[in-house]
Amino acid sequence: MSPGPREGAAEGERLQKVLAAAGVASRRVVEQYMVAGRVRVNGEVVTELGRRIDPAVDHVEVDGQAVQLDPGKRYLMLNKPTGVVSTMRDEHGRRDLREWTDALEERVYNVGRLDADTSGLLLLTNDGELAHVLAHPSFGVEKTYIATVRGAPTAATLRRLREGIELDDGPIRADRIRLVGDPARGRAIVELTLHSGRNRIVRRMLDAVGHPVQELVRRQFGPLHLGSLAVGRIRDLDTVEVGRLLTLARNGQSSP
Repeated sequence: MSPGPREGAAEGERLQKVLAAAGVASRRVVEQYMVAGRVRVNGEVVTELGRRIDPAVDHVEVDGQAVQLDPGKRYLMLNKPTGVVSTMRDEHGRRDLREWTDALEERVYNVGRLDADTSGLLLLTNDGELAHVLAHPSFGVEKTYIATVRGAPTAATLRRLREGIELDDGPIRADRIRLVGDPARGRAIVELTLHSGRNRIVRRMLDAVGHPVQELVRRQFGPLHLGSLAVGRIRDLDTVEVGRLLTLARNGQSSP
């Protein structure tokens, strides 16, 4: 839960100094944001320039987006290759995430998993609170995949997947699904978006309607998009991406 208002807090650091240190803008520009009513502390609009906060406790938003005030928190996006398991140490000796994390100063962990034979966007962080919320089954982060499948799904088949099908572990439906381009050489490319985090769910859904997956890439995880990040590359999230991720997590903290 978000901390409550701390009206008239006499201790702590000046809000504009904290936001400038967080990379939002210069102190002068942050002060303009405050006067314009664009800054909130624990849900309360703050316009007084003398406001002080505790960065370790207070939640701050600018234009409705959360701001990470802890410089020790790290958020990274990895374009995981196929053949790599989503764990920090694989007991069977397969390629694991240490290939990218061993060089980091911080000890980070993956948020959720991708199958070894699935590539794409994997979030890594040392923010345990955010990771717990995003990985919780009831939270249901939206994820988008690009799947190369055998055969050419018809409009009726795509409609079935949108309306819902029954699997061994219960019903499931796609939030959105469409063909990408025209099918060729006995296969097609499908873009599928869903909230479920069930094991191998995309492969099982498409297999159930007669179109086994030949290749699968996760392109989106919540507000994060893989973009042009090459396979096997890793990068830090920028300030905007971190803000969107924190906003998503904070807004959903009460759901789990």
